[in-house]
Parts: sequence; structure tokens; C-alpha cells
Amino acid sequence: MKRNKTAEIGEKFVKLVKIIKRLREPGGCPWDRAQDENSLRKFFLEEAYEVLDALERGDEEALAEELGDMLMEIVFLARVFEEKGRFSLREALDRINAKMIHRHPHVFGQKRLTKPEEVVGEWVAIKRQENKDRSEYSLLEKVPRQAPALHTAYELGRRAAEVGFDWAGPEEVWSKVQEEMEELKRALTLQDKERVEEEIGDLLFSLTNLARHLEVNPEIALRRTNNKFRQRFSYLEEKLREKGKTPADASLEEMDNFWEESKKIIK
Repeated sequence: MKRNKTAEIGEKFVKLVKIIKRLREPGGCPWDRAQDENSLRKFFLEEAYEVLDALERGDEEALAEELGDMLMEIVFLARVFEEKGRFSLREALDRINAKMIHRHPHVFGQKRLTKPEEVVGEWVAIKRQENKDRSEYSLLEKVPRQAPALHTAYELGRRAAEVGFDWAGPEEVWSKVQEEMEELKRALTLQDKERVEEEIGDLLFSLTNLARHLEVNPEIALRRTNNKFRQRFSYLEEKLREKGKTPADASLEEMDNFWEESKKIIK
């Protein structure tokens, strides 16, 4: 008789929960027992970035491993709070299960939606209703303060736009970008370092919102550019090594020549 795949996944998940529990118990692993919610933050973040890296490289074998590592961090963190008597993994699962069912009435209820944009609109409306009775609720309170600044800017703009606080279109945002560039130029002329920093921040925030209006995720776009720069510079270094040089030994002209060559090869 063929085994139910869902049941098999459940068994494996329960096994992971038991492994983490055993590692944290007296007589378990000294290192795992020494961890708390603060020390786990950096590991959680590292695993999230490793998942993104595997996705971008299209490495499915690595992705399967990194998703497992990410899942382990989730179970580990939930275990830490369960030991403190705060909440359990069961409660976390109950909450996400209830939330997913509630926010998909077109799947688990009678409502019928056929277009992705209709689903997004319904999702936003449901979230707004969920928070309606919270008198001190801020629309932006769930944007993580520890997230990368570029991602945070994108989320702040996106969430404000949900209630109509937004530019009418990309043309208006582009005008704002140009305005911020002029303000940055003025700050540079005044040689006011503090103001230059402020204006660069304003410019980056405006560019992030321009990307949002153009339906581009700026975090993903910048990661792609970072990877491209990394590959092109590695090409430059390899070409210099063939000549017995390093970037520190080479002239700017030599590096520029190899850089231009790399642009023809690495798109």
C-alpha cells in the first residue's frame, strides 16, 4: 500500500521537533543548550540569506539543504520560547493555519476570485479588517526594523500605498528622484557631511519607491547587480593573475580594459 506523502512529511517534521528537544534537554548538546533567542538571531538571518543564494544560483540540491536548515532554526527558536513558557510550536502552527484559511476565502470559503490582483486586494482588505479593533495599531509596525534597509524602504512604501498614501505613477516618483538628486548636489556644494548623508538616504528611498512603481523588487535587483559586479571583478582579477599581477599592482587603465572586456562576456 502506497504511503500518504503528507503523513510521511508529518512524521519527519515530528522527528526534527524531537531532535531539537533532545539537544536542549539536560544531557543534550552543551552548545545547543547555551543558545537563546538573542544568539539565534544571526544564525536565523544567515540561513535566510543562504536560501536566497541557492535560489538565485538555481542550485536545487543546495536549496533543499538550506530549506532544511531554515526549518531547523524555526523549530529551534520555537523550542526556546516553549521552554520559557511563552508559546509553543503548536501555537505558532495554529496561528499560521488559521491565518492562511481566513485570508483565502476564495479557496476555503464561498467567495470566488479568479485574478491574482483580485486576490491581492482581498488579502489587503482582510488584513485591514483584522487590525480594525486595535486602537494603537500602526500600519507600519510589522515592517521589521532589523531587515536590510533597502527591503525596509520597499515595504514601508508598499504598505503606505495600500491605504492610498502614494504617488499616482512612476512619472511622479521619477520627478521626486530628480528633486532629491538636486538636493544632494546642493548639500555637496555646501560640504555638509550630515546633510549629504540625509540626502543620499532620501534619494535611495525615492529610488526604492520608483522600483516599486515599476514592479521591480529593489532588493532582488541590487542583489543581481552585486552578483554581476562580483563576477566581472573576478574576471578582471583572473586576467591580471595571468599577467602576474594583482589589482593593487595594476594601473587603473589596465583594470578598466579588463572590466570593459568582462562586460562583453558577463551580462
